[in-house]
Amino acid sequence: MVNFTKVSGALAGSVMAIIGATAATAQTELKWGHVYESQSPYHQWAEWAAESFEERTEGRYQIEVFPASSLGKQTDLAEGLSLGTVDIIYDGQFFAGRRYGPIAIGSAPFMFRDYAHWQSYRASELFQDLSSGYTEATGDDIAGLVYYGQRHMTSNVEILTPEDMEGLKIRVPNASLYKMFPEAVGANATPMAFSEVYLALQQGVVDAQENPLPTIQFKRFHEVQDYITLTGHITDSLLTIVADRLSDSLSNEDYATLMEVLEEAANGASNDIRVAELELVDWFREQGTTVNEVNRDLFREAVVNELNGDEATWDRETFDRLQALN
Repeated sequence: MVNFTKVSGALAGSVMAIIGATAATAQTELKWGHVYESQSPYHQWAEWAAESFEERTEGRYQIEVFPASSLGKQTDLAEGLSLGTVDIIYDGQFFAGRRYGPIAIGSAPFMFRDYAHWQSYRASELFQDLSSGYTEATGDDIAGLVYYGQRHMTSNVEILTPEDMEGLKIRVPNASLYKMFPEAVGANATPMAFSEVYLALQQGVVDAQENPLPTIQFKRFHEVQDYITLTGHITDSLLTIVADRLSDSLSNEDYATLMEVLEEAANGASNDIRVAELELVDWFREQGTTVNEVNRDLFREAVVNELNGDEATWDRETFDRLQALN
């Protein structure tokens, strides 16, 4: 005769063992949202970071990366850090500056002399201090600084001097620091959604736009613009930002691993963008686009007095520390 008491006990024990094993192997899933396309280095290195973090934590964590605004626009993602709808984001320095003003300094025009100056800033005590200030103000941590590239002008009018920009209608992001340079040279800075730019250029709604060379190529702006002018007026970056709750929910060791992986990914994406930037000048010329090198000092002189003016969200000491970096 079957002893049902013993069978029931054995079944219960088996179920508990399965539940215990499942709990032991369960993953905690984190969400990383950004607005960039899946073909971009930003997304590809985010995917690399997700795989690396899962491996280095022996499968305890999984990061799912959501590209191309699939979790919302940039403002939605920034809000999502505190709402709990996203755990990791890329954010522009200017937009992060709305939460902690001094961190926006890296998005100001002609703040960096060249790529080497930007690299010095990324590795500097100044950037560490600004990152700490951002954490104190928001609770969120900055895990890395990702090179976005030098922003250059495209147009259907040849630009060789600041005077050539006077009166041009130039599309810019809807942010004061991006308006500063066009307005300083007498252009009409025209904020417009990024998704609308190609058609606006094609139809002549705006005369020009400004972006890094990899973005110009990816968005095919050279198809509807005759000239690229290498003004390099903003050396732009993205911040990799981690929600404050993760430092509490992860062990110290796992959180340190996460920050390490994200910094490595930031460096990888930065290197890829820099390589593409250097190669693309010749590529654009091969496509029939006129690419002009100009005296950047002339363009900087037009805006230099604004860099510590009313739009500055940093103090003079911070500006001087950045300029003193080699």
